[in-house]
Amino acid sequence: MSLSSTGTIAAIATPTGDGGVGIIRISGDEALTIAEGIFKPAKQSFSGFKPYTMHYGYILDDSSVEIDDVLAVFMPGPNSYTGEDTVEINCHGGRAILGAVLGEILSRGARLANAGEFTLRAFLNGKMDLTQAEAVAEMIHAPSKGAAQLARVKLSGVLGDRIEQLRGRLEELRAQLCVAVDFPEDELECLPLKTMKSEVGDAVTNISEILAGVERTKAWREGGLAVLSGKVNAGKSSLLNALLGRNRAIVTDIPGTTRDFIEETLNLDGLQVRVVDTAGLRETNDKVEQAGLDMGRDLAAQADLVLLIIDGSQPFSLSEIDPEFSASSGKCVAVINKSDLAQAEPVPADIMRNAGYEVVEISAKKGQGVDLLSAIIREHILQGAGEPDPDELVPNSRQATTLKKACSELEGLMLDIDMAIPYDLLGVRLETACSALSEITGEITPQEVLNSIFNNFCVGK
Repeated sequence: MSLSSTGTIAAIATPTGDGGVGIIRISGDEALTIAEGIFKPAKQSFSGFKPYTMHYGYILDDSSVEIDDVLAVFMPGPNSYTGEDTVEINCHGGRAILGAVLGEILSRGARLANAGEFTLRAFLNGKMDLTQAEAVAEMIHAPSKGAAQLARVKLSGVLGDRIEQLRGRLEELRAQLCVAVDFPEDELECLPLKTMKSEVGDAVTNISEILAGVERTKAWREGGLAVLSGKVNAGKSSLLNALLGRNRAIVTDIPGTTRDFIEETLNLDGLQVRVVDTAGLRETNDKVEQAGLDMGRDLAAQADLVLLIIDGSQPFSLSEIDPEFSASSGKCVAVINKSDLAQAEPVPADIMRNAGYEVVEISAKKGQGVDLLSAIIREHILQGAGEPDPDELVPNSRQATTLKKACSELEGLMLDIDMAIPYDLLGVRLETACSALSEITGEITPQEVLNSIFNNFCVGK
């Protein structure tokens, strides 16, 4: 995507599919002219698009045939989302209608917008910094209410402002450092090393405070992964169906029915959790089934939580548990299924408790204990993080990585100060840290970074 995004663009701004209302957005110098060319007002008193006012009328094709009755609004730049003249047309939400209206707009000289191009233009036109632009995408893709709240804070510009304040302090320090380099005989008066180290230490503390919530809120921002693991016919697929409240996985008494993995998403009181039903563990010569077993083990290794499904009605031994998923791993819960049936001796639940596992007894077939298990899944994935603070400032992964880079340079700078490294060499680390902070807000962000950010947006935003 080019940073010199030009021309008038248009796209459907609402999700693909049929709906009550669909919105088409037009942005650029020709937005108003195009809208005037296809819009027929319902009122004879209509004298033109009044800014920020909904106008009722009809969209016409090139033969003056009415395509749809719509509400249209004109938002002149720079007081619009993109900073350019913008028109939004609210149509009925059918795919055919939206496609027809968009086709008329494109035939009048607009081009189809690239992914994220509306927000890119808002960024290029100074309507938002890069942290706010990223927050737009985070709001759209938020897997939970908590994640949306965290994105909303950044959308308000708080993160960008804080980064700019921090960078401003470091730039002042750079200016003082330049004076010390240019006038070495006055270096003690210009910038005492003790003062410099204190300023850099304050910046490190500030960055550390911003980074503090990254890991703690990861589950809210990205969701969690829970993997169902266990021998064949232990009831993994039945449990997946019970958690979902519908029949998603095929359940039979035939061993090896699940040969691949099945993934579904649960919303556990606002927390999004991906639940994966893996192939039942057993020795096999079937290459397809073995491939499914290998994928299941890989997923379990990556999971936030592994549910070890055990058939409580059958004899059981601890040797059946993969050593990687010992009780000491802290990521496994023993789920004793078929609790409605007579239990084997010695009782599997007792074996697992004595080995240090948290144990939940359920009957997936009858739904017994499933609500309790759902609550335990949520608790384990959050791991004491608690509910997200609606005003907490949490950077995304790109921002966090860049902040860590800046922090590393500043920590190295403090060590260099202790070693009395010459001022001109100290300036290199300080410049690198300032550049990293500039990447976060978009002041000097490389083209490839901007492409990777905006290419992940949906078309229409």
